[in-house]
Amino acid sequence: MTWLNHYIEKIHAEHRAAKLFPDKPTIAFDPCREGFRGGLRVVKTSKKNVVTLTIGPFCAKETIYQDSAGALVNSRQLRALTPYRCTFGYDVLVYVGRALFVEGLNERQIMAALGRKNVPISAREISYLGKKFIVYLALAHRQSRKRLKQAMALRGGYILHLDGTCEADSPHLFSGIDGIARIVIDNIKLPSEKAALLVPFLRRIKRRYGDPLALVHDMGRGLMSAIGAVLPGVRDYICHFHFLRDIGKDLLEKDYAVIRNRLKKHKIRSVLRQRIKVLRKLIGEDERRLAVAMDRGRIDPASSPKASLLGAYALIHWCFDTAGLDGYGFPFDRPHLIFYRRLKILHSLIDKQSIRGKQFSRLWRPLTRIVEDPQLRQAASRMEKKIAVFERLREALAIAPPGSRKGLNDDGRDVKIKGIAEKVKKFRQTIPETEEYRKMRVQIDKYWEKLFADPITVATPDGPFTIQPQRTNNLMERFFRDIKRQSRRRCGTISLNRTLRTILADTPLVKNLDNPEYLEIILDGCGTLEERFARIDSRLVTEKLSAEKRNQQRISPEVRKMIRQQDLPERLVALLAA
Repeated sequence: MTWLNHYIEKIHAEHRAAKLFPDKPTIAFDPCREGFRGGLRVVKTSKKNVVTLTIGPFCAKETIYQDSAGALVNSRQLRALTPYRCTFGYDVLVYVGRALFVEGLNERQIMAALGRKNVPISAREISYLGKKFIVYLALAHRQSRKRLKQAMALRGGYILHLDGTCEADSPHLFSGIDGIARIVIDNIKLPSEKAALLVPFLRRIKRRYGDPLALVHDMGRGLMSAIGAVLPGVRDYICHFHFLRDIGKDLLEKDYAVIRNRLKKHKIRSVLRQRIKVLRKLIGEDERRLAVAMDRGRIDPASSPKASLLGAYALIHWCFDTAGLDGYGFPFDRPHLIFYRRLKILHSLIDKQSIRGKQFSRLWRPLTRIVEDPQLRQAASRMEKKIAVFERLREALAIAPPGSRKGLNDDGRDVKIKGIAEKVKKFRQTIPETEEYRKMRVQIDKYWEKLFADPITVATPDGPFTIQPQRTNNLMERFFRDIKRQSRRRCGTISLNRTLRTILADTPLVKNLDNPEYLEIILDGCGTLEERFARIDSRLVTEKLSAEKRNQQRISPEVRKMIRQQDLPERLVALLAA
């Protein structure tokens, strides 16, 4: 690459002198100047437009030779810059891939950033380069399986965490992660999480990486059945977080749905939001000044008419506020129940005239309908009792601690498994013997052996090593949450149904790019991803992208053209009746 680097520097010097290229530069690429010697004859000279971060747009003029055996000899330097028959260089490809999947930028942001680097590109081209990046990464990962397996062996093996995600009726994106090294090892897209579909996926992981030391997963029936068929005898553990979440949903969902639906029936949120709009206009530009004064106790509500307006405004916002949630989702976080509780407090303050004013009195009637709703009151009462039981199990499992503020980033307290098992056993003896808690009792008994994992002692080149399997599958939850967050930021939509339909199955591999050990393995001696991708046959990338496109086309272009004919029924009847 010495000659090419010298050539590039020469062009940059001319560019700095002239401030801009008067014309797009032409760079000659000749294999004879790259070390090829003897028996070569010129076949032809070809030209193509190339765009790289290093140079920008230029015309590549390549002299193609033929050796004594009749094989064509192309420029290695040009192939190191850009894939065969492609315009954009590997540096642009990697830049786009990292921007999309690591930094979470959207196409327009990347277009603007590349424009400032003298790289003209469209949003559609960025989307295509993003898919190419995933395919190149997947091929590098596939070519590095032996080294990945060797690295696992040096650690004594791997613990396989399994989980999937979907949106509405989208395909399930399913991934397997080595829980020790935190490396995504395999991915697949499936119509559903049925055992028959998961069995080939698990067999593929087993064939490529061997039996795991242990498995950690949720309680999906299809997954558990597939594991029993493919990995019998492997230590199999249920994620404590998923276990507790599923029990909580079964226990609380029915009453919580009543609360949610009754609040929606009363349209109380719309009433309060309308009141907020009115109050905001009445308070005007005094909002901040009054808020600071009231917070410091330096305002007399009687002497400031707007003080009572701000009080009503703040209390309504307080009812809506969910800042105190822990970030675990339902059943750990129960925003509708909190909202109902706060509505009752606000109604009580107004009813007892603890707070006064015309703005408060206007809220009394809609709040009274909420407080006097018998279905709401009974569902909330039942739920409060169940929450007390659920929270005791939560404490016994030492998982998803209240008030941790870490949400899914919390892997639970570092407590000995035997101690947790003993506490859960004591809790099991205190569960009320009523029908409401029957499923909780059954679940604890059914999964007892899969809940409490003893440390695993493995043999490594450095001697015996003890591994404690993680109690949670939260690393998978965080993994999918990050992917969804980045997708929503790029697309600007809440629903990811369409994204999960079109996303390449190997997209989760991008999460490995934050892992230095993984990067060292897949680079295989190369200094950068650009160099590593240049070693991959670009035809393999084209073939894989074509196969993905065929898989996503549920209807062929020919059939689509046919069904768009307005007289299709009549034409088919005439054809089939002939």
